[in-house]
Amino acid sequence: MFKQNHLKLLFTRKDILRGALIYVSGDTMASLILHEFMWSRFFGIMLIGATVYAFEIPNYFRWIDSRVLQLKGFRLSLAKTGLAILYFNPLWIARHLFFIQLFSGQINTITWDILRIAFWSFLVNIPLSIIANYLIQNKITLKYRFMSSAVFSALMAVWYALSKALF
Repeated sequence: MFKQNHLKLLFTRKDILRGALIYVSGDTMASLILHEFMWSRFFGIMLIGATVYAFEIPNYFRWIDSRVLQLKGFRLSLAKTGLAILYFNPLWIARHLFFIQLFSGQINTITWDILRIAFWSFLVNIPLSIIANYLIQNKITLKYRFMSSAVFSALMAVWYALSKALF
């Protein structure tokens, strides 16, 4: 039978603050580059960073660590990196683009095409994503992993915003 592994879910003030500030910083840079800055988008992404992302991502990273305990060396690094990339997939990107459009008041532009944009953005970005997720999962302690991932995601927010225009 399967061993039950219950992982206590965490939602800390530090993660809430980091999620709010880091995600909104990246998206603000992207919106300024594209001349699309809006206060509703600013506060909406801040809210998503402080809630959805601040809850999901640290707990997923803890789950990854709980699932790879038996692995060592290269297999451990590969598993942690692969599981991180599995999470930050085209559907995650599409959801993030959905939030951007929602908080920008562009509800009528939310179509299935967002999945195509997310897929191409993910595909083009995969080499950088593999390197970044390898470093985040294998070289940074769990305590700072969410913050590091959020900084990478903030930088990628610029890419995701630009990908909307490119793809």
